[in-house]
Amino acid sequence: MEQMPLTRRSFLGVTSLASTSLMLGNALDAAGPTAAARAQEADRLIASRVKSGDIAATAFLMRQGDFEFARAYGAAKIDTPFLVASLTKPMTVSAVMLLRDRRQLALTDPVKQFLPQFTGDGRDAITITHLITHTSGLPDMLPENVELRKRHAPLSEFVERTCRTALLFQPGTQVRYQSMGILLAAAIVEKLAAQPLPRFLASSVFAPLRMTRTSLGLGGRKMADMAQCQVAEPSDWDWNSAYWRNLAVPWGGAHSTVRDLARFIEAFTVPGSAPWPDNTRRETREIQTGSLRPSYGLGWMRDPGAFGQGCSPATFGHYGSTGTVFWNDPESHMTCVLLTTKPVENSRAGVLGPVSDIVSTQG
Repeated sequence: MEQMPLTRRSFLGVTSLASTSLMLGNALDAAGPTAAARAQEADRLIASRVKSGDIAATAFLMRQGDFEFARAYGAAKIDTPFLVASLTKPMTVSAVMLLRDRRQLALTDPVKQFLPQFTGDGRDAITITHLITHTSGLPDMLPENVELRKRHAPLSEFVERTCRTALLFQPGTQVRYQSMGILLAAAIVEKLAAQPLPRFLASSVFAPLRMTRTSLGLGGRKMADMAQCQVAEPSDWDWNSAYWRNLAVPWGGAHSTVRDLARFIEAFTVPGSAPWPDNTRRETREIQTGSLRPSYGLGWMRDPGAFGQGCSPATFGHYGSTGTVFWNDPESHMTCVLLTTKPVENSRAGVLGPVSDIVSTQG
């Protein structure tokens, strides 16, 4: 059993329901019964899923004002990094915004200005904004995605093929979720920053935010120290493979913890936080897709109802295919981070969604 200290701002439970209940009770006076009761209900639900064997490892953090609850379950510890999948996308977009703020690019710049091979067949009209709002016309995954992974293709080949792949619609006319736009946005960052994206994120985003347990790719850490995804058919190119964990895909290859992810998402609501100016923080959270649906900000999901039923329309966040979610509601000052090892198509209805509903319900 891992026991964490009780502090003025937070109380942390980890592997014992009994100790968690005790700390929850002790925190009621300071935190208020509503937040504590919601934390306790969410905790019971998550623990039951782990106890049943449905989920192998989970970490959960709920924060509202001075109240915080964090706990790890099953095979995880509170500081165990998970492969967070598409929670990586806002990180990559945040790097784009840093370069925009440094005036190294404009969001209205055509992609071909930085990637000259990305031209013809409608591609000339695609801007950086299109790449980071899912409106470029690029596919989510390449038609040859599985074949590339099976033969352990380098990321550069994914970029090369994305620059040649057919568009699915005219840029700016639809919103259709696509990881390949994020890939090209990352390629632009690497070209302008003259360094790999994992290194740029580590020095320019993760370090200022004190995200000491986060990396794009493994970051030199051991696979054994990471949470292992529940993969139905193991292979040498699946989520748990050395190939995939080290590939550092900018649309889904980050490893992080609940605490680091809370720091990241909350940085977009706290004025004066490094490394972005306040206007950039607001801009990323604002809906950038107009009347098109689903709604997106810059890297953030913004469709009403995407997260907890009690969330305000201002809520922003993201889901990840490995069974992860994080969101922040600026109106209620609520943060929720839930990382599991069960794929999202099997965990969203059973735990990710229900926990978000519980956490977002205000008393």
